[in-house]
Amino acid sequence: MNTVENNSSKEQKSVKKFGCLQVFGIVLLTVLLTTGVTLWVAKTYIFPSQFEPVVLTSVEEQELSEKLSQLSFSEDTTSKVNPGGKPARQNPGPGESEQESGVLQPEAYSEKGASREISFSERELNAMLAKNTDLATKVAVDLADNLISARLRIPVDRDFPIFAGKTIRAAAGVEFSYLGEKPVVVLKGVTLMGVPVPNAWLGGLKNIDLVQEFGTDEGFWKLFSDGVASIETREGQLTITLKE
Repeated sequence: MNTVENNSSKEQKSVKKFGCLQVFGIVLLTVLLTTGVTLWVAKTYIFPSQFEPVVLTSVEEQELSEKLSQLSFSEDTTSKVNPGGKPARQNPGPGESEQESGVLQPEAYSEKGASREISFSERELNAMLAKNTDLATKVAVDLADNLISARLRIPVDRDFPIFAGKTIRAAAGVEFSYLGEKPVVVLKGVTLMGVPVPNAWLGGLKNIDLVQEFGTDEGFWKLFSDGVASIETREGQLTITLKE
């Protein structure tokens, strides 16, 4: 009888001992997981690392320069200034192009041979952002089929009640296509620190075709719609063709 009681007592002690160790292990695991998740959230959303700027190859850089030249964009050049403080006009040297010299040459207006197509790759768009010191590490653009997405690092004002002076991560997606002989621009959503922003906070504009909604009124969306002949957004490439 005593033997049975002793065995029962030992089993109870063993169960109690195992139960305490189990509870301690669960608590420790919970603390570690909570700490890990907290650090991950802080690193990913509250203190996000900078985006890596896109650097084009020499061939890609040349192709982008040709596209920008066709659109009459050119790199800023340092103007020579005369003693009176006015830029000195200089004639381009032999064989020197208008872009190289930075001096505009007289030319009669003509649309003959002008391309109405604007096309940029995802890498080209991000490389152009990288040349802007204010946006180089704060914005990254992704092009997919009928979708333009952007990731952003947003600095919070020091007077803001929460996350003052910190940088948080946000993202947005916009459907950008051409359907039924008109552009389609639909805000798919916005996330802040990984949390989708409610449609009410976006003014009820989520999943609404902005061109269809506002294109009937005189204003930006109507002008935009009337001037676009086609839009093609596909993986890594954006092409817009303008009307005459």
